[in-house]
Amino acid sequence: MGAADVPALARAWAADDPHPGDRAEIEALIAAARTDDTATAELTRRFAGPLTFGTAGLRGPLRAGPAGMNAAVVTRTAAGLARYLADTGHAGGGVVIGFDARHRSEEFARISAGVLTGAGFAVSVLPRPLPTPVLAFAVRHLGAVAGIMVTASHNPPLDNGYKVYLGDGAQLVPPADREIEAAIRAVGPAREVPRGEDWTTLGDAVEDDYVTAVLRALDPGRVDAGARSRLVVAYTAMHGVGAATTRRVFTAAGFAPLHAVAEQDVPDPEFPTVAFPNPEEPGAVDRLIAVAERVGADVAIAEDPDADRCSVVCGGRQLTGDEVGALLADWLLRRGVRGTFAASLVSGSLLGELARAHDVPFAETPTGFKWIIRAGTPDAPLVFGYEEALGYAVTPTVARDKDGISAALAVALLAAELATDGRTLLDRLDELAREHGLFATGQYSVRVADLSVIAGAMARLRARPPVQLLGRPVEATDLAAADPPVDAVRLHGDGVRVVVRPSGTEPKLKAYLETVVPVPDDAGVPAAWVRGAEQLDGLRTEMAAALEL
Repeated sequence: MGAADVPALARAWAADDPHPGDRAEIEALIAAARTDDTATAELTRRFAGPLTFGTAGLRGPLRAGPAGMNAAVVTRTAAGLARYLADTGHAGGGVVIGFDARHRSEEFARISAGVLTGAGFAVSVLPRPLPTPVLAFAVRHLGAVAGIMVTASHNPPLDNGYKVYLGDGAQLVPPADREIEAAIRAVGPAREVPRGEDWTTLGDAVEDDYVTAVLRALDPGRVDAGARSRLVVAYTAMHGVGAATTRRVFTAAGFAPLHAVAEQDVPDPEFPTVAFPNPEEPGAVDRLIAVAERVGADVAIAEDPDADRCSVVCGGRQLTGDEVGALLADWLLRRGVRGTFAASLVSGSLLGELARAHDVPFAETPTGFKWIIRAGTPDAPLVFGYEEALGYAVTPTVARDKDGISAALAVALLAAELATDGRTLLDRLDELAREHGLFATGQYSVRVADLSVIAGAMARLRARPPVQLLGRPVEATDLAAADPPVDAVRLHGDGVRVVVRPSGTEPKLKAYLETVVPVPDDAGVPAAWVRGAEQLDGLRTEMAAALEL
């Protein structure tokens, strides 16, 4: 597309835009671009290409034009999904739609409901902003042929997104994502897309049934009732939609009321107390830690805004996603759970060691829960999956996606169980280190304004990968040649591993770091933690140099 084409494309888009405010936004940019280079550059960005289905659906800034989340894009996406469903034999089936409390989420949900109703589908919309796991549960629970969740999860406040689930309750994988994108491109003018109004607004029954299903799957009664009631839990919803459902689950499981970060407990699309509403970001859980210290919490839990991920703090230390993943897997294995345990290729290696020690299948998948949730076989179905980015599936029979609420309950049950012996989550991590070695993991990540910076760094890494890390020889594997292909490079040597990939949800380049430190005896655990932290710092320095960032 040449620069001269952009104004014409923008005028055509504006003429077709069904939303007066979005249309006016584009028209104002067209006018300003005649004399303002900044407006010209912004217009070019918005028409550089459409949003595409990434690691977790469509996600982008709230702005008019094809490269943003807006009424026209949502209209066309819903119409493309309707065409795909009809073409694959699901015409007239049920579609369930959920939404969070972000800017325009409910509007986008209702636009989608109107388009799909107009296409002849039986549409049900959740009654209010609810967590993503409730929508994921609802797809199979209601026998729908598809589900839509309007959310940008943990992205910045002015983003929104669109997750699509098919009838199996899982998010899209190829070729369905590309086929839906092709159907979207074939949609005619957005203003002419038929719309209906007779969809159903659901009541509370779906959330009720989700809570019941989580409790049945995790069976809180197996943990001493007194230990559950005595456990002190601090909690934050991080201005998202998880608080009410999480409280229902914890109360029904016999826990005392959660000690909440009050100023983060009510949904607020501005996310005023955090720089980014992502528990992984520096400082995001500072208020949670303060509440935990004030009330003497045994464990503290932060959910991201759509409650499909959770972060855990114990003893004032925020655990990594790999540490929580290992703790939960170990707990399930000790409970006698059998089946396939899975993690993505960017997650730590300890889960594989635990699976081998318990003689159960382990699967490594591409990044994203759309792949993790499909791990397993008919003889050994998935029973646990996790990704280091704080996502866990401890009840995959309930929701075929990561679920921060059931994970939070599992963490609390584990903490209560350990407390009966005077132990904590940190104690169990030390025990695992003595049993298997210390698997220290971390990240080196760079947020960029220009995505070409990421492309350049990946090209340099592929052309000149390091031949050693931490003084140990490493081999480079370009995972673009894997099946399915992954835009990532893995560096692997004896006791050291790094995987580098662009984020699928944010403008970031991420290097996932791991080093394994032997623990010769009980006294060696503290020294191993120190050595692991030093080696991770060394890997960050070496990867910054290798990526030239």
